[in-house]
Amino acid sequence: MSVLDEVLSANEAYAASFDKGGLALPPARGFAILTCMDARLDPAKYAGLSEGDAHVIRNAGGRASDDAIRSLVISYKLLGTSEWFVIHHTDCGMEFFTDEVITGLLANSLETAALGDDGFYDVGTGPGSDHGQHIDWLTISDQTQAVVDDVVRIKEHPLVPPRIPVHGFLYDVRTGRLIEVPVPSDESAA
Repeated sequence: MSVLDEVLSANEAYAASFDKGGLALPPARGFAILTCMDARLDPAKYAGLSEGDAHVIRNAGGRASDDAIRSLVISYKLLGTSEWFVIHHTDCGMEFFTDEVITGLLANSLETAALGDDGFYDVGTGPGSDHGQHIDWLTISDQTQAVVDDVVRIKEHPLVPPRIPVHGFLYDVRTGRLIEVPVPSDESAA
């Protein structure tokens, strides 16, 4: 069952009163957010954004993958952002499995897995694929440490100038609050 008709209908209503065609390409507030793709997170609401305010980069876990860093570098180098936020969240699906689990599931079948009391399990039948073993899935075992690791990875990337502040936060899915995650400074880590 597709939601295609619902999406197209919603777009028609949106386009009928669309008045944002004059927004500038660079984000008006000059910052970017790297966050999770989880449907419970609405960066526009939790960060007070309107269209055109900020770049929002989303992936599974809000992780500082090579592609996320590529997007952040484009964001500052070509579009002028000067401050970045890494925002993970509580109760993240990336905490519920390991690289080995997803690699094994994909090797068994390409069907959607199910989640039971003992974790994810396959409900499909093959064929699967061994291509999953070639991906770093960036799963999370400690949410706070994952934020720290991602902020540090971004700050230490050779294409990221040290003048760009990179802030780390956890979004609490039960309260809607952003909780700052302290990241050791370069001086204190030395």
